[in-house]
Amino acid sequence: MNIAIQGIRGSYHHIVAEDYFGKDNVFSECMTFGEMPDLVLEGKVAVAVMAIENSIAGAILPNYALIDESGLEVTGEYYLPIHHNLMALKGQKIEDIKEVYSHPMALLQCRKFFRAYPHIQLIEDKDTADVAKRIEEEKLKGVGAIASSRAAAIYNLEILASEIQTIKDNHTRFVIVEKKTNNHQITLTKASLKFVLKDTSGSLGEVLMELAKHKVNLSKIQSLPIIEKPWEYAFFADLVFDDYQEYKNALKDISAKVSSCKVLGEYQKNK
Repeated sequence: MNIAIQGIRGSYHHIVAEDYFGKDNVFSECMTFGEMPDLVLEGKVAVAVMAIENSIAGAILPNYALIDESGLEVTGEYYLPIHHNLMALKGQKIEDIKEVYSHPMALLQCRKFFRAYPHIQLIEDKDTADVAKRIEEEKLKGVGAIASSRAAAIYNLEILASEIQTIKDNHTRFVIVEKKTNNHQITLTKASLKFVLKDTSGSLGEVLMELAKHKVNLSKIQSLPIIEKPWEYAFFADLVFDDYQEYKNALKDISAKVSSCKVLGEYQKNK
C-alpha cells in the first residue's frame, strides 16, 4: 500500500505509518501537510498519516481545516510517544557541536536541555529526519539534529544524548485519513465532528447536555474561526462512546440544535 507521510524516512510520521500499517509498504514523503489530501483524492496514495495534536503543544488547527476542506474521512488514530534524541556524525561529542537543526516543535520541546550548552545555536528546519539525512549525506561536522532513534539508525548517526525532551510523557496523536467509505469492518468507538452553533445563548451548553444524556464522552473540543464570517467559530470535537446507537441518537439530537454538523470520521479509539 502507498501511504503519504509528512517528512521522510525516520520521521515520526514514518514511524507511525510503519507501526500502524507495517513496514512492507511504500511511503510517499511530503514536506508539507498541504500536499497530502490531493495525493489521496487523486488516488496516488491509499491513505495519509497526519499529526493532529500534541499532548504539550495542543491541537494542530490547520490540519483540522485540511481534513474538513478536502472531504477526506478519518478512519483511525494512533498515539505515538515522542522521544527526542540529539545525534551527529559518529566520533563527535556534544562539546564539538556548534549548531543543532530540527523542526520548531522539537526545538521547543528540548530547549531546557540546551541551557547547559550555551555554545550550541538552535536553528529551525522543516523536518527532524531530513536534518539527520543531510548531516549524513554532506558529512557535516559540528552539526547536530534532534530526531528519533530510528532516524539515527537509518542515517548512521550517533546518539549523543537520549530522551532530551523536557517533559518525558510527550505524545502526539496522528489520524489516518482516506477517501470516504461506508465499508466499516471494525467496532466503532470514536468519532470526529465539525459543528457550527446557532447564534443563541447557551447553545454550546445544550450540545454538551445532549452528549451527557446519551452517555457520549467529549474527549476534545477545539474552536476555529470561520474565515468568511468574522467572529463566528466552528467547533471540532472528538466523541468517545461504548454504544454506537446511542452515539447516533446523540448525533441526531445535536444536529437539531446547531446550524450545521458534519461527521469527519468514525473509527476505533486507540490507546
